[in-house]
Amino acid sequence: MELHIRLEGRKGLADQLYQQLRDGIDSGHLAAGSQLPPTRLLAEQLGVSRKTVAEAYSRLTYDNLLSGVVGRGTFVTPRHPLRSNESATLPLAGAASLERWQQRATVLSQRQLQAPSRYDFVGGASSKAQFPFDQWRSCLNYALRRSQRHPERQFPAQGLPELREAIAHHIAYSRGVHCSAADLLVCNGAQQALDLIARVLVEPGCQVAMEDPGYPPARQLFLALGARLQSVPVDDEGLCVEQIADGTRLIYVTPSHQFPLGMPMSEPRRHALLARAAELGALIIEDDYDCEFRYHGPASDALQRLDRHGLVAYVGTFSKTLLPELRLGYAVLPPAVLQAACVAKHLSDWHSPTLLQWALARFLGEGHLNKHIRRCHEVYSARRERILARLGGDLAPWFSAIPASAGFHLSALATPGVDVELLANLARKVEVGLYSLAPFFSEAPVRPGLLMGFGAIELLDIDPALDRVRDTLQRLS
Repeated sequence: MELHIRLEGRKGLADQLYQQLRDGIDSGHLAAGSQLPPTRLLAEQLGVSRKTVAEAYSRLTYDNLLSGVVGRGTFVTPRHPLRSNESATLPLAGAASLERWQQRATVLSQRQLQAPSRYDFVGGASSKAQFPFDQWRSCLNYALRRSQRHPERQFPAQGLPELREAIAHHIAYSRGVHCSAADLLVCNGAQQALDLIARVLVEPGCQVAMEDPGYPPARQLFLALGARLQSVPVDDEGLCVEQIADGTRLIYVTPSHQFPLGMPMSEPRRHALLARAAELGALIIEDDYDCEFRYHGPASDALQRLDRHGLVAYVGTFSKTLLPELRLGYAVLPPAVLQAACVAKHLSDWHSPTLLQWALARFLGEGHLNKHIRRCHEVYSARRERILARLGGDLAPWFSAIPASAGFHLSALATPGVDVELLANLARKVEVGLYSLAPFFSEAPVRPGLLMGFGAIELLDIDPALDRVRDTLQRLS
């Protein structure tokens, strides 16, 4: 590294060097962990003797500002930050707004801060062991070569045309979505799609309806934008459409695999929802987060396919089917919403990462995604069947599964007398991660139970984990 040091005269050189290095450390110019040049090299650069530099380094080491690592060199010692003088901190004019946003922390983000258990039934996490890293690496290399040859510097906020074309073909085949590439907006995950749609439709005080229980990040997003949120209960057929209030502008649903309970919305309820949205002039956000995995029964098309009036915004993601780190999602938007959402996307971040878009377009075009889904389907199906067998067997006195035919999590309702929160705390002590359904309820009465994800736990780990859960339940009983 280059040090900007200026020594004057020929006296007190070690003192000058010591003071300038100390000033650099105190000011943060020399950050904690930074490596200083070897004494011989710095002496040559400054035109002084090596002894002068060594003396300055020694004094700084004595002051605990530098530390030497044998065989590696001399480094700036990490220091505890100085406490700020609270009396000098002035309140900001926007403090109330900042406080409202700070209160928007969600249950899912809090769970991510927890250390993973040895056996973890976390929902929404996929299995990295199944991901085709070699094929993805090849597609990334293609994207790098494409970037090197590409003459343009500006890219469409809506997303690369070749990726939108590939996504449109994929979701038409897998989910029955009726769209073309022109209807698609590529986003940084499904959460950004929700944000963009809500940003162009939701104004402070307007009415938004969503399922209860439901997806906490969506609920917190709508509240943060100033919406009046109506929590609409669900039953065995899905959202209770008749309870959607007059004046509702936006309706958020997960019809193919209700989050978190898991049951699909029935066909009559879907038609009723579309009819109600038409009465209100409301837009429906259909979050189809993990429904490419279906285990039995006839495949149900997306709600969007039934839409004849441009009332459904279909949202999907590749973070579930591929990798959470990918952070690429998409929205199929009605013409009335598409242009405004593209403007919001451009103002938000210009466009999603082009390298990843090129790589994903290649990945889809070469058929790797469909092969990956087929491979994962077998793996997830076996895990799901094993959990269901245990819930219907030795765990039946305490839990019963809610019927669900898609995704890679299921919910299990607790029988009366089971303290789910206590069970989850005790299970973590024996290295099993269990997650209560309670945080997903807002105003509806809580149905005690567990959200059991099987995307991230290996098949051979399920029985040992559930053995520990059973033993804990027996002790509680």
